[in-house]
Amino acid sequence: MKNVLILASGLMAKNFVQWVGTSRIDTNQYYITCTKEEIDTCASSVDNITYIDIDPTSYMRVKNMMEDKNFSTIFIVIEDRKEAEFAYRNIRLIRPKSFVVFVSNWDDIKFDDDNLTMLNVNDIVASNLYEKLPNVPLIAQNIGLGHGEIMEILIPFGSSFAYRHIGAISHRKWKIVALYRKEKQMFTNSATMLQPNDRLIVIGNPLVLEEVYKKVNRRQGVFPEPFGKNLYLLVNMQQPKEDILIQVNEAIFLSNQLKKTKLYIRLIHSSNLAWISEIRSLQTDDIQVLVTFRDSKIFQDIDYDISQYEVGLFLLEREHFFHKKYKHYIMDYKRPIYLFGEKSLYNIKQALILIGDEIEMESLSTSIFDFSDSLDLELSLCDYSPEGDFQDNTKIIEHYETLSRLYNFKVAFEKKRVNPIRELLKHEEVLHVRPFMKELKKFSIFKLFSTRSSSYIMSIKKHPQLLIPVDN
Repeated sequence: MKNVLILASGLMAKNFVQWVGTSRIDTNQYYITCTKEEIDTCASSVDNITYIDIDPTSYMRVKNMMEDKNFSTIFIVIEDRKEAEFAYRNIRLIRPKSFVVFVSNWDDIKFDDDNLTMLNVNDIVASNLYEKLPNVPLIAQNIGLGHGEIMEILIPFGSSFAYRHIGAISHRKWKIVALYRKEKQMFTNSATMLQPNDRLIVIGNPLVLEEVYKKVNRRQGVFPEPFGKNLYLLVNMQQPKEDILIQVNEAIFLSNQLKKTKLYIRLIHSSNLAWISEIRSLQTDDIQVLVTFRDSKIFQDIDYDISQYEVGLFLLEREHFFHKKYKHYIMDYKRPIYLFGEKSLYNIKQALILIGDEIEMESLSTSIFDFSDSLDLELSLCDYSPEGDFQDNTKIIEHYETLSRLYNFKVAFEKKRVNPIRELLKHEEVLHVRPFMKELKKFSIFKLFSTRSSSYIMSIKKHPQLLIPVDN
């Protein structure tokens, strides 16, 4: 059993002593200095607490009390500054090397003492107040290193983490170890679905946890958020005029459907001034036309636009997307990409997703719900297999059904033993939605000879495609 000495005086000391009296730790023996009046208000029937009516600033009385006992820790919790300093100096005369915890209300008190821990009340209160501010993560300060490697995160409504399975969330250098739901602790596994108001206990690299905290608290909003606010159409002016007009008009239509967005049109390989002037005539408060006259500045101008105009969605014609230089450059921005198809978006009434990897499917779900809702599209989740080799997609379907109820938005689930390529080509008016990840950056025309259907699907020009970045 360890002996603990508490030199106490004042209201804070009274509260501290009351806390000690309710402690369930019975391996400590506490010796507390109090006046008779304080003993009457603080005294408890706990066997391991001894109250001593002495002046905590009296050198001789404290020395006599400490002579026959070895105290592992000495607390000085005294309200009056001079009395607190006297008590500390007396302790150091009696026991120069004992471990002391000194509670201070004063910023200018400092002692050169390796065996002293100073607890500044003002700092503690300020720290607790700071943690109550919005968008400030709650970190464990008295556990581990105290550098933010243990954190509590609340999942708000509208978070992209809500209604996702833990197994479908990328965990790199961090981990969810427990959660609290409705005042009850739960231990998690890969099948646990997160819900709004869940409080997560996470551990990991402090810098990684800060980014996770930001992601959890970033509200999904209306597409293209959280990737950005506005649309960005990249137009190659060397295309036929008819193709350019189709792309510009479709981009304007999409911008009108996605509320509170602006459209930025960047013209590249520009040489026909009359044609540039005609496109510029389309400018409004919500449409801005930007022109690059020198090919050597194309990527520099795109860089500037992305940083300046809060771009959340790229609109590209396929030739540019499949051009190696452009594809790698644009995909590195990790923004959704809309690829124009032979069928125009005007008449499309259905968005279609081929079921794939669980992590990818859950990562893109809230974005496609927002997009489909904004354009009034029916949403279909399709599981096509030529051999009938259907995987267990229970978690994916559960996730989409949950969002369907939340959004009050119907989702159709379709399972067929068919060739996915042929089945896609049968559809006339659909938007094909798919995740984009690292392997898509490596796609080339030679992969059309691959046996994997996903490689060939990217080459289908018939339907417009929406590529949404996912965690991978």
